[in-house]
Amino acid sequence: MGIFSRKATTPATSTGTDADLTALTGDYTIDPAHTTIGFTARHAMVTNVKGVFNDFTGSLHLDGADPSKSTAGLDIQMASVDTGSADRDGHLKSSDFFKIDEFPVMTFRSTKAEALGGDDYRITGDLSILGTTKQITIDLEFNGAAKDPFGNERVGFEGKTEILRSEWGLTWNAALETGGVLVSDKIKLNFDISAIKNA
Repeated sequence: MGIFSRKATTPATSTGTDADLTALTGDYTIDPAHTTIGFTARHAMVTNVKGVFNDFTGSLHLDGADPSKSTAGLDIQMASVDTGSADRDGHLKSSDFFKIDEFPVMTFRSTKAEALGGDDYRITGDLSILGTTKQITIDLEFNGAAKDPFGNERVGFEGKTEILRSEWGLTWNAALETGGVLVSDKIKLNFDISAIKNA
């Protein structure tokens, strides 16, 4: 998932989205302090519940001259799930859902990157959850490049996709008396990631 992110705030200089992308070529580390990896699920058929993962590491290689050569990787600690409810988070960590004792890490490894025109990109890769690996495609928007007040060179992308959790073995549910189920199969994934260029 690695090519997504939020633009650095109060940059000393900023190239914006009209940057010379060739100058951005290099290896980057995702900055967890300025990154959000989130998800949204439908609850009880009537409302959305949102959550984030607070513990993760990631890196990416950007090739500004040939975006198809860009790569990304991400490792997410499943125990860091945070939906704002301790009881719900505990259920998600249990054997009904994430089985964190057996499968503590969710991973993403890119296999393909594409420039779609303008600030739009697409990255395809392997998402592994509960020991199952399946391909997903994430649409991205380049938010720009900046040098922050500390001298860090940053890039920003935002990304989103949808998955069916049942395809990774996340099948727990409960029927509602009025029809339907408690938790949607469709999950929306959202990425807002700031990455710092390695020295």
